[in-house]
Amino acid sequence: MQNEGHDVTIVALHKEGLEEFEEIQAIPVHRVKLTTINLSKNIVGSLVKYIEWSYRVIKRYRRYDVMHCHDLNALYLGVISKLFNRKLKVIYDAHEYETEVNYLVGIKKRLSKITERFLIKYADAVITVSDAIADEYVRLYNIPKPHLVLNTPPFKEVEKKDIFRETFDIDKKQTIFLYQGNLSRGRGVEVVLETFKELNDTNSVIVFMGYGELEDLIVEHSHKHESIYFHNAVSPDILLDYTSSADFGISMIEDVCLSYRYCLPNKMFEYIMAGVPVVVSNLPEMRKLVEQYEVGVVAKENSKEALAEAIVLASSLDKDYVYSRLKSVKSIYNWEEQERNLISLYRGVLNG
Repeated sequence: MQNEGHDVTIVALHKEGLEEFEEIQAIPVHRVKLTTINLSKNIVGSLVKYIEWSYRVIKRYRRYDVMHCHDLNALYLGVISKLFNRKLKVIYDAHEYETEVNYLVGIKKRLSKITERFLIKYADAVITVSDAIADEYVRLYNIPKPHLVLNTPPFKEVEKKDIFRETFDIDKKQTIFLYQGNLSRGRGVEVVLETFKELNDTNSVIVFMGYGELEDLIVEHSHKHESIYFHNAVSPDILLDYTSSADFGISMIEDVCLSYRYCLPNKMFEYIMAGVPVVVSNLPEMRKLVEQYEVGVVAKENSKEALAEAIVLASSLDKDYVYSRLKSVKSIYNWEEQERNLISLYRGVLNG
């Protein structure tokens, strides 16, 4: 948005070890420090902290032209700010199915649904990250279909590297499958581990690259099984060089909540940008993209048997054809294209 002549400030809650004020890529960042941060973590303490956080943000930023609210909690700030500045435009950026995430249960889930239903009608525009989630918002709240802005990487011509073979001394005859990203539950990590533990095909290996709660489990398996490797996470500026070192990228998101069911993971788009075919879960949005553009294989289900079958099928794909499809698709699913959608949305909101 700065390229459009707008002054942009990112506002977040302060965390220990981070600067209160700094610039990232020439964009000012303000991490708001709270005086109540050391209050106990009970409901009352949390409420007091949230009240202070709301007061500080609204007092300082309510006179801006647009408040881009990057989740449901932030939408509350935007709507309240409108009471003090009727010209303020509020954009609700639901970067997942906000009320259907896997950690939201019980009374918290019910309250989030009530809150979203009430607040969303005050948003001047709504953004989501998949067609399915957008359709759900239309069905639930009878609003115009939200805009799609996908979490895709910037366009880049990536020269294929061979970092994993060189690092782990993997034979050139072996096919390298890659799982990169958050090593947490609900993302199929355990299924991938079990599959490669028992895989009869010695020509296929898996590299896990990332960090998270399952990191120790993966490291443990990598010491016991020759088909499993672990690599620490790398910085975003060199990530795609590592990604391109794989033959296939795996994204086995589990159907444990509606937010996951309707997701389009950014890791899929990173694989595609690096020119790497994908093996993905049989979830609606993921399946639709892979089958429409013919850039990989969809596993029938999230089981080791189905994933083993998908691995065999992936290894038999016409590589030249798939690579040509990947080259075409990356010209569609990149940040430059998504940025155009976002700029168009802002123009409409500001001129509306």
